[in-house]
Amino acid sequence: MNIKLDTLIYALSQQFKKEIITADYQAIPLKGGTVGEVQLLSGTAETAEGERLSYRIVLKIQKKWERYGDPGSWRREYDLYSSDLGATFSEALRWPTCYHAEFHTEDEYHLWLEYIDGVTGLDLTGDMYDKAALKLGRFQGRLYAEQPAVLQSLTNLSHAGLMKNTYLHYRSWPVVYDYIRSGDCELPPNVRHMLIDIDEQAEEIFARIDQLPLVLCHRDFWVNNLIYANGNFALIDWDTSGWGYLGEDLASLIADEPDIDCMVEHYQRCIPLYYKGFSEYADVSRIADPCMYEIILLLFGYRLVEGYLHTESEDEKRKHVRTLQKIYEMKTL
Repeated sequence: MNIKLDTLIYALSQQFKKEIITADYQAIPLKGGTVGEVQLLSGTAETAEGERLSYRIVLKIQKKWERYGDPGSWRREYDLYSSDLGATFSEALRWPTCYHAEFHTEDEYHLWLEYIDGVTGLDLTGDMYDKAALKLGRFQGRLYAEQPAVLQSLTNLSHAGLMKNTYLHYRSWPVVYDYIRSGDCELPPNVRHMLIDIDEQAEEIFARIDQLPLVLCHRDFWVNNLIYANGNFALIDWDTSGWGYLGEDLASLIADEPDIDCMVEHYQRCIPLYYKGFSEYADVSRIADPCMYEIILLLFGYRLVEGYLHTESEDEKRKHVRTLQKIYEMKTL
């Protein structure tokens, strides 16, 4: 990886709030794909006064790509970090500090970000899930109640209908739609009927969801994007964020590649905590039906069927079926 040393030095000067004159580095990949990569850079920086400082900093390189129904998502993190949205966060729930953001080419930008060493992914405990739900509710409730001006000034947010449009896109795809209705379907009968039933009731369900408050959603609020450190959470990967319905992010926390054995417990514990946090700032007493089961199934039902059909791993197939079974169990709670 070819790092521009002058850009690294500038980012480190912002990080330390001191004039850095030189730095060495080594880079290791954190994650990435065909349209982006994330590297952790570490080394020693030297100030103008001769002070030597150890550092760690994250370089995220994002290339242009297009998400269905959300063409601006590829550059959204750059746009958000360049806005005043950061002022709306608190220590309890925030994003990593961005020390420098720049377009490298017309179709690629770089973010130099704070590295946060904490607990993430499936290492999050049940208590951490509870705290994430409560803090998310408080964050969304506060912004919903206060409506800071920055929310109205943001021009590159995903739209409120993204969940519905994505579901309808999946439903129009014969590969998954026809499969659950075919004689060749190997999914358990109760799972098949659950998916077919929600298709038949989708219009009425979306009419109920439309009555829920619209809030600022991260829209990728799953365990690998949460970092728990010192009692608080940092939230990474904001490229899908935008206007969504109350509960969309919580659905991701509960059902997006979770600890499957604990899904139902998280469903039972996190929903009340989420609403408790939200209600500290906004009245939710009029919400008779939060539609959480329905939102989870609309967001992840066909996605799990797609995963089941397109993996050759029997372990992965079983994981997708088990997740769908756990969603089915939520229906009766």
